[in-house]
Amino acid sequence: MHGGRVEARSAGVGQGSEFIVSLPGSLMRDTRKGLEERSSDSITAASLRVLIADDNQDGAEALGLLMEIYGHEVHLAHSGAEALEVASQFRPDVGILDIGMPDLDGYEVAKRIRHEAWGTPITLIALTGWGQDNDKRLAHAAGFDHHVTKPASPEHLCALFGVRINHQHDAAKV
Repeated sequence: MHGGRVEARSAGVGQGSEFIVSLPGSLMRDTRKGLEERSSDSITAASLRVLIADDNQDGAEALGLLMEIYGHEVHLAHSGAEALEVASQFRPDVGILDIGMPDLDGYEVAKRIRHEAWGTPITLIALTGWGQDNDKRLAHAAGFDHHVTKPASPEHLCALFGVRINHQHDAAKV
């Protein structure tokens, strides 16, 4: 779709594999330019304290970096128990929680946060691969304000917690 190519190479069984993804230089320049613009874009609401809890560490870190580009202060957690500990100390404005985390699932984390006096004003977003109607009902019953099925754009998530991001140009979507 982007005019690039993908190659796969291997010397044989047990010899490993090499995958090469080539994208046009103009696409990479557009993407870098878009990220630079996003870092200097204006945010129409104050920056927020955001907790991202997901046992997929790469996904949590990537989302965290994007939220930081938008000017938010971000703390990460990779289990339910860690999410509760971080939330109690960090006191986020927004919690973006995966449902399927080890030790305590996102539903239980949301319930426990909502039982704390400091937890009632937090905007809680379930960001999960579980998207059936029953999953949405369970999320709302647990205290989530919003249920979003993965993948979700950072702009969509920011809109859910009341931050509008003004872009001069949209970055190329890779």
